[in-house]
Amino acid sequence: MEFWRKHSIFEASTTARQSGQPWTFYEGPPTANGMPGTHHIEARVFKDVFPRYQTMKGKYVTRKAGWDCHGLPVEIAVEKELGFTGKGDIEKYGIAAFNDKCRDSVTRHVDAFTTMTNRMGFWVDFDQAYWTMAPEYVESVWWSLKEIWKKGLLVQDHRVAPYCPRCGTGLSDHELAQGYETVTDPSVYVRFPVTSGELADLGAALLVWTTTPWTLVSNTAIAVNPEVDYVVVEVVVEESREVLVVAEPLISALSGDVKILKTVKGKDLERVTYKRPLDLIDIPDSHFVVLANYVTTEDGTGLVHQSPAFGADDLAVCRAYGLPVVNPIAPNGTFLSEVPLVGGLFFKDADKTLVKELKSRGVLYKHQPYEHPYPHCWRCHTALIYYAQPSWYIRTTSIKDELIRENNQTDWHPETIKTGRYGDWLNNNIDWALSRNRYWGTPLPIWRCEEKHEVCVDSLKELGALAGKELSNLDPHRPFVDDITFPCTTCGKEMVRVPEVIDCWYDSGAMPFAQWGYPHKPGSVEKFKAAYPADFICEAIDQTRGWFYTLMTIGTLVFDKSSYKSVLCLGHILDKDGRKMSKHLGNVIEPIALMDQHGADAVRWYMLAAGSPWSARRVGHDAISDVVRKTLLTYWNTISFHTLYAQSSNFDISQIPAVKDRSMMDHWILSELNSLIAEVDLAYSEFDSQSAGKALARFIDDLSNWYVRRSRRRFWDGDLAALGTLHECLVTLTQLLSPMVPFITEHVWQEVVKPASASAADSVHLTDFPIANKALINLNLNAQVAMTRRVVELGRAARAESAIKIRQPLQRALISAPGWAKLPSDMRDQIADELNVIDLADIADADGDLVNISVKANFKSLGAKYGKEVQEISKAIAATDATALVKTLRATGAIKVATWEIELGDLVITEVPKSGWMVASHEGESVALDLALSQSLIDAGNVREVIRFIQERRKNDGFDISDRIKVRWNADAAIVAAIIQSASHISDEVLALEFTHDRSLSAGDNELQISAVLVKA
Repeated sequence: MEFWRKHSIFEASTTARQSGQPWTFYEGPPTANGMPGTHHIEARVFKDVFPRYQTMKGKYVTRKAGWDCHGLPVEIAVEKELGFTGKGDIEKYGIAAFNDKCRDSVTRHVDAFTTMTNRMGFWVDFDQAYWTMAPEYVESVWWSLKEIWKKGLLVQDHRVAPYCPRCGTGLSDHELAQGYETVTDPSVYVRFPVTSGELADLGAALLVWTTTPWTLVSNTAIAVNPEVDYVVVEVVVEESREVLVVAEPLISALSGDVKILKTVKGKDLERVTYKRPLDLIDIPDSHFVVLANYVTTEDGTGLVHQSPAFGADDLAVCRAYGLPVVNPIAPNGTFLSEVPLVGGLFFKDADKTLVKELKSRGVLYKHQPYEHPYPHCWRCHTALIYYAQPSWYIRTTSIKDELIRENNQTDWHPETIKTGRYGDWLNNNIDWALSRNRYWGTPLPIWRCEEKHEVCVDSLKELGALAGKELSNLDPHRPFVDDITFPCTTCGKEMVRVPEVIDCWYDSGAMPFAQWGYPHKPGSVEKFKAAYPADFICEAIDQTRGWFYTLMTIGTLVFDKSSYKSVLCLGHILDKDGRKMSKHLGNVIEPIALMDQHGADAVRWYMLAAGSPWSARRVGHDAISDVVRKTLLTYWNTISFHTLYAQSSNFDISQIPAVKDRSMMDHWILSELNSLIAEVDLAYSEFDSQSAGKALARFIDDLSNWYVRRSRRRFWDGDLAALGTLHECLVTLTQLLSPMVPFITEHVWQEVVKPASASAADSVHLTDFPIANKALINLNLNAQVAMTRRVVELGRAARAESAIKIRQPLQRALISAPGWAKLPSDMRDQIADELNVIDLADIADADGDLVNISVKANFKSLGAKYGKEVQEISKAIAATDATALVKTLRATGAIKVATWEIELGDLVITEVPKSGWMVASHEGESVALDLALSQSLIDAGNVREVIRFIQERRKNDGFDISDRIKVRWNADAAIVAAIIQSASHISDEVLALEFTHDRSLSAGDNELQISAVLVKA
């Protein structure tokens, strides 16, 4: 970090690409009134990796930080600090003083966010950060609202909308989606006795089901579906008889002996009157059956009680019948004091009292608990109430087709979000409840006179012109803008600002243009046009109904174009046990502590590569340590290995031989490297960090565990081709890794790459993304090496099963694998060396001699080919000689059994090794090891143990890899002869100039009783 800061590497990386094609990324602004969490690391890692990649591709990527400042989250935090319990406390304290506290709150933890951001290597410009509370930002938001207002899409209406009684304000539909909590409410079936017509003569009652008993206080009507059949039913339970009316499909809701007396259509019940179960408030000219198409027969009774002050559907239906709207609940969520029985009670708390009252009045038919999701305030967690009140709306339903059009053109990751979660949201779109009856937010820039004439202003300049004052330095927040009045241009009466502020989600959704102060600030128009729409945005999946929605909606409303082209939805962060992190559970991992323990690169790599970006990821210390060990540590060890041998050989990159003059192993790893470049390039371009990580991890394994290990002798000898090839691989690998793990790659660049090449860039992050050399890609060679490694793995598995150590040579191994006959001798030698066997041969001629083979039909494979014939095929296979069948299939790939052609995959093959052999097979490839041990093989194995013992001693005694030594040794008398016979070979392997048998040395504490004294020659 100090190197980047001192040399302005971030700034240099963007400056160098200023003439390149712009590539725009929008930073979703966090609110800094709380400390950053581990989930902030997740989002910011993904926001960093792809801009780094695009910069390396030559694009000009500006990365402007931002801070979300307004809204309920901030207000609630300040209320808690001040000990306030509601809006009355705020107004008593003073709006100006309260908003000052809010302004202080949102800047309180900016340093902590900045520290975390820098610590994790997220490159973003904090010096030019936008603040949603800045006057130029607020004025830009005003401008956009005026554009919407001029189109007739910003209106005030009296509607039922979700409302938080604690916060005293309505919420938008996308806010509602973020606050559902599972609760258990009383579910009641209530009798409403009919008071008119034939049903009254029968003594019938309408049976209604509701999970909100508190709404029964304001019952105004009962809705039925006009096209549904309703039954009048005689119900007998023991000696009790009553007549009830329910929808025919829901007659199962009744208990006891049921007899249908009559069936009527819902439309025939219209205007039938009834007696309400609770008569606590006056609701005149009401209490009759109304018709509503929204009533379903999915649950309940098919009769829905109407309380128009608390339901949007209820309000629409009751308005159509001219019914009154009576609201007995105050804005703080409590019943009005004058309401008998429940006056002063919070609406949800009144349920228990009301259920008891219903029972005492004899109208409660059934009562049971009902668990279901119920909306709560997404910030204070108070139960919401659907509440009829005047509010300002943006008519987003008017642009539904345009939003769907823009969504169809958007590149979603994962793709399923487009037509699933987000597509469903747009298809069921409702108007945006924009206004909030609060204090700390962007004031709604609408002024009205008492005659309802209305004007919307787009700037302080326009407001000043209307008021005849210089207002350019006015704070555009409450209460200061509330004090500005001016005469109405239509009627001359005083115009005052409406009291509401706007939804803070509008602020964040306006950032594509408001971050520049568009269109008022000089230069903002050009900056906006160059950066709109964004090429890429990224946040957690819950933002599909938050920031992703507001960005697209505002962009489409104002510019007829969505604000972004591609969007990546991230899964949520969970603890190691799959639980959501929370302070209550005590499972929160602090981000700085996490990075201090594991390193920022380790945390970044885990977030990016350990799973699908859009899947929930479990974050725990063990999981992060595991990915470090498997990949990053292997990369680092390979770097260290190269550095060690390059220094000991005085390696000079100018002396590297041409590729054509290098070995097969060099050609292979360079082929894999250039294949990797293309694969990682594609993955990064498709925002697929998981695939990029898998490809990089696989190559690191190839490089370390095959190329380096198989070429170790060449490195000992200072082979320039091997050292040069490894150097080239590490340089390119470091560049490919750098967007994901910027710290370790920068260190490698400074310590390994720059010292070796004077022409190397000052930083890996100032380099261009590597370009694959297709001429070096040899897919056939790649496939042959891959097969070689698979055969080796099978051989190792067979050795492990036999319990014979790998250092013990075996006489022979027999191989079966497609393409084995064409495998170059170099690769066969590698297999023999890896498995420590002397001879290799084809297994085809010896299958029956090595194993007992049995076969069964693979019903899944054969069923897909032959369907119902599979049973007959199975019988034919069972009747065939298994050994001959498998032998032929391995040689030819296919064979006819009776009249059906089958392949190797159509069989389930079981091979049980015969005595003296061990066989391992997988997907058509097999390795058989001859386990017989002659004395010469045993001696050779003991010699290998001696070499390993001395090499370990060299390492433990601190000898340099190039140091020559003198060795005095002793061992078990039974193996001394074998050691003396192989003394020359042992000396070469351990770099011993003298290798002397010293019988005076005490026996070693090991299986072969080896002991040795090593001194530097």
